[in-house]
Amino acid sequence: MTMALTLGIDVAVRAEHQATLARDGATVWRGRKFWTRPADLERLWADLDLPDPAELTVVVEPTRNAWIVLAEWFRCHGARVVMVPTTQSADLRKYYSKHTKNDRIDSELLARLPLLHPEGLREYSGQGPADSLRRLVKQRSTMVKRRVAVFARLDALVELLGPAWYAVLGSNYGIAALEFLARYADPHAVIRLGRARLTRFLIARSRGAWRDDHAAGLITAARETLALWGTGDGSDGMDFAELAEDIAHEAEQALFLTRQIRQIDERVANLYADADPAGIVASAPGVGAVISAVIAGRIGDPHRFTSLAAIRAYTGLVPKVNQSGVSKVESSITKAGDPLLREMLCTAADQARRVDPQFAAKYQRLMVGDRHHESAICHLATHLVTRIAACMRAGQPYALRDVDGTPITEAEDGRSSRRATRSTRGGAKTSDTGGCVSAASRRRTRSPRSRDALQQPSPPIPSLRAARWLDLG
Repeated sequence: MTMALTLGIDVAVRAEHQATLARDGATVWRGRKFWTRPADLERLWADLDLPDPAELTVVVEPTRNAWIVLAEWFRCHGARVVMVPTTQSADLRKYYSKHTKNDRIDSELLARLPLLHPEGLREYSGQGPADSLRRLVKQRSTMVKRRVAVFARLDALVELLGPAWYAVLGSNYGIAALEFLARYADPHAVIRLGRARLTRFLIARSRGAWRDDHAAGLITAARETLALWGTGDGSDGMDFAELAEDIAHEAEQALFLTRQIRQIDERVANLYADADPAGIVASAPGVGAVISAVIAGRIGDPHRFTSLAAIRAYTGLVPKVNQSGVSKVESSITKAGDPLLREMLCTAADQARRVDPQFAAKYQRLMVGDRHHESAICHLATHLVTRIAACMRAGQPYALRDVDGTPITEAEDGRSSRRATRSTRGGAKTSDTGGCVSAASRRRTRSPRSRDALQQPSPPIPSLRAARWLDLG
């Protein structure tokens, strides 16, 4: 009879790892220390003395990114690698070691975990943080948020020059506006530059989009600023040179981040083409180039999830449930999943309701019922990711269908969604997964409060600057 061998590893980031080996739950040895170095790993592998590497199960906790190297090394050597969620292992650790917490006990707990709590283990698949697309879409999101913060600071500084500058440059800073602010934010410098030279500068930086009219507007704005800040003795009421330096610093940061984001976009496009050559994710409504790459990169292999419900739970868009006996209370969403994936799904769902008739009908029913706009969008995002995951599993592109299930073309989808929005409150029920999974009935509720809310326009996007840099498909 084959004995089950389990190696529990307490992963450290800056210190030595500790390992414990157990055979059928009985500890063989414990507290073996090693580093993530080839020599240490080979020595540990030799000490295991395995006739068949497939007999070994390695249990690790996802500690930052230090675990991924160990997991990949053991998997390449034929061992089975499983992970345990940190919240579950923490609860078991409290029971296992009531008064003491150290690395030796942690590694022993992980070695015994397959017997104590086997359903809490998740087999390691993919490369996790080492996956290029997964890592790159997160990096892009971080840079976009940094640029939005820079734009907010830039707005505050430009406001000191007066409203005329904001009227000429616009609310969204392009390359031409940023290049101008990086060099000529001082109104004295704008006037000295003159209309002819400023026109040539703007034509070169904007590729001909900004010409003489913008140059004239900027010179007028500079003169208005000097008039606003002028004093009785003819001097300036502000040090414009220092203000121009501050504006230049912010504009240069925005230019740098813009160049970085463009480079990342090119890399993301190539990686997404390799990850989803059939374009299944991009075929979904409301999903463009950026959002499709985020969904493909953050979900990874959809077959690694046990069910579609597990994928929904991974997004954190499912409600918290408190059930006891005949009572069941569903409160706010868990938000326990990937925040970037959740953000992109909600953005895509808000666009999908304008394109897909079934989503439009469901949004209408939710708003007529007891839901507000954000709650309805969360519901739609849950259904959208379920449909996308089902299509990814089946290897089929997303198929747009009318509320009665009739396939429609791209030319008809806008008209059908508008008809669904104007339809009666009952409408036709739609399936969770469109053409990929069978339909399921859904509960409908109504209240006067939500009927009143339906008459109000949809709330605006929280940040217009962030929306400009998101691909809304």
